[in-house]
Order: sequence, then structure tokens, then C-alpha cells
Amino acid sequence: MAKITRKPAPRKAPVPKKKAKPAIAKPKDPARKSLKATKPWTPAEVHEAFSRFRKANPQPKGELEHVNPFTLLVAVVLSAQATDAGVNKATRALFEVADTPQKMLDLGEERLREYIKTIGLYRTKARNVIALSAKVLSEFGGEVPRTRAGIESLPGAGRKTANVVLNMAFGEHTMAVDTHVFRVGNRTGLAPGKTPLEVELGLEKVIPAEFMLHAHHWLILHGRYTCLARTPRCEVCLINDLCRWPEKTV
Repeated sequence: MAKITRKPAPRKAPVPKKKAKPAIAKPKDPARKSLKATKPWTPAEVHEAFSRFRKANPQPKGELEHVNPFTLLVAVVLSAQATDAGVNKATRALFEVADTPQKMLDLGEERLREYIKTIGLYRTKARNVIALSAKVLSEFGGEVPRTRAGIESLPGAGRKTANVVLNMAFGEHTMAVDTHVFRVGNRTGLAPGKTPLEVELGLEKVIPAEFMLHAHHWLILHGRYTCLARTPRCEVCLINDLCRWPEKTV
């Protein structure tokens, strides 16, 4: 019987592997680069920076308009996710008719909304202002509480609100961290942190007590008018020689 010889099956050509797409680098937040700063500020440098701020602006003021601690509290609650200028435009007329908790309650939520309708989230904020007014009357005798816990217990008020009111109304050495202070603390390397609380505690740790009353105003103003988010004005910065930001333009 004839032997059948089978031809080996042709080998398949190897399928070329697809090249992996190069990873697209995510844009880095310039304010966060300083988180990896290798050279923290020295106490002498911190003192020098705030000495310059004090010399340039000895008595800095907050830009939210108010006439007493209660109106300051209301203004800060309204300023969440809004500009100070926008809040001031709405509250000038409001505070003429409602500058106490009782007057705010008498005004009522519906009429309050008409005064603040140009401010973002005005419906929720109107509800909070009426609720906090009622609580200030019922639990604090009509006076804004002078403790952080007391202020934070009010509807619409958080840690930043408490820090602003304690500092501006009662002269406490608190550090209110908004977007501007958060950016300055990180970008300069003065007090890097991943959260506002980290930056707050870092700033309180390094800033000498003699500057703490006005420190948060100096940092807010610096972030608002000099250390801008997109295009920082390094050429006019008072502390550009001390700043740790690797991309500063001077």
C-alpha cells in the first residue's frame, strides 16, 4: 500500500502588533507644581514677604461691603461661587432694609430673592439666609456667634465663612482660604497643600503672629490682582525673588 505523505500546513505570517498610542500628557496645574518644592521658605523669607505686603498696604480691607457682623455673615454666605463685586451690587439695597436678623426674617424669603436674584444659586442662598437669621435669633440671642463652631452651625456657613467673620468682625487671627489664597499658597511654595484646610494650617504654621490679623487679606489681594490664575504678573510681584514657582517670568 502506497504511503501517503502529507505536506506540512503553511505557516501563517505573524500578525503585526498594534503600536500603543502615546499617552497624552494631561496639562499640569501651575499652582500645584510647587507641591514638590524642594526648598521650603525659611522663617526669614516669610517675615520678609509679609513685611513687604505690610509696607505696601498697611491696613488691607476685605472687599465685601457690610455694616455690622450680621451683614458681613450674610455677605460671605452669598459670596460662595460669586464675585465680591456681584454680591456688593445686590446687598447695597438689601442691607438698607434688612441689616439685622429680625429685619431679614420680616423681609421674608420671597422678597429676599428679589434683592439677590443676580447672584448665582440665589434661591438656595435666600433659603439659607432666612434660616440662619432665625437660628441667630433663637439660639444666639440675635448676635452673630463669636466661635468657629457656632458660626459653622448656621445654614450656609462653613469653615471659610467662619474664618472671614471671626477675622473681620472680631479681630481673630484666622486664615480664610479661598481660591486665591489656595493658589498663592501652592504656587509660591509658601504653604503647599492638596486641600484648603492643608493650606490654611500650613499658612498658620509659617506666618508670624504679628502679621496674622491681615495676612489673609494680603494673600487674597495678591492672588486677585497679581498672582493671577492664568497669567500671573510676576514682573510686578512684590515677592518674585522669594517665590518658588519654577515658571515665574522674572
